[in-house]
Amino acid sequence: MKNTLIAIACLGIAAFAHGADWDEPQEPFALYGNTYYVGPKGVAAVLVTSPAGHILIDAGSPKSPAAIAASIRKLGFKVEDVKYILTSHEHGDHVGGAAALQAMTGATVIGSAKSTPVLASGKPNPADPQFGSLSDTLPVAKTRTVRDGETVTLGPLSITAHATPGHTPGGLSWTWQSAENGRAANMVYADSLNAFGLHGFRYGGDARWPEARQQLEASIAKVAAFPCDVLVSNHPDLGGLWERKEQAAQRGSAAFIDTGACRKYAERSRKRLAKQLQEEQNR
Repeated sequence: MKNTLIAIACLGIAAFAHGADWDEPQEPFALYGNTYYVGPKGVAAVLVTSPAGHILIDAGSPKSPAAIAASIRKLGFKVEDVKYILTSHEHGDHVGGAAALQAMTGATVIGSAKSTPVLASGKPNPADPQFGSLSDTLPVAKTRTVRDGETVTLGPLSITAHATPGHTPGGLSWTWQSAENGRAANMVYADSLNAFGLHGFRYGGDARWPEARQQLEASIAKVAAFPCDVLVSNHPDLGGLWERKEQAAQRGSAAFIDTGACRKYAERSRKRLAKQLQEEQNR
């Protein structure tokens, strides 16, 4: 048991140590067609553009908004043309910048039925597996809730929400298509699927969220089954984005296409869940 507790403590330390690098600067770049990466190095933000206005997916940490706005401008777009900010899950490293970016843009911030109360209040959900170690965020003034399978439209843009709870109760992943040189690619922005509990939370069964394991397993299967050409995970290193970007210098946007990326991302998450469950049994 002692060794298990040490391992869990080390995992937590590693996670928070990595967090210090999440806002490392990153130059914006084109992913495919009208889709661009505009986030810092460690937490993704993706811009999908159109003449009718733009959609931003995720808002980064409270330190991220100025850099995200600068990246949008560097690509030649107006921050004020962002009409919607879509969110993945209700942790401060992904939505901590939502209120500030909303103030810059006037955009509506969109989440799930479980995440929008957190966005609006700035207070973490007590059912969250990491509750007790989560900081408050600035409340978001204007939110909208989407259902599983609902599509957000803006002019020619059409981005579909997929409920992927498990890392948090309110997780969402997003899919859409972008076209380049006559070829449409299936784009996926995948939520975190990592089983990571703190303060005694058990994916093997916990009164705070009894369905956590079942819902996470369903989310992993859902992401694995997505039509998936270009994957961006909300922590981009976990989805292999930086390896593909290195190849893009020689191959262009085709380097970002990996039709097996979602399956590999899901398999990594299955292994993490199995490890979490084993650690819980050993406590």
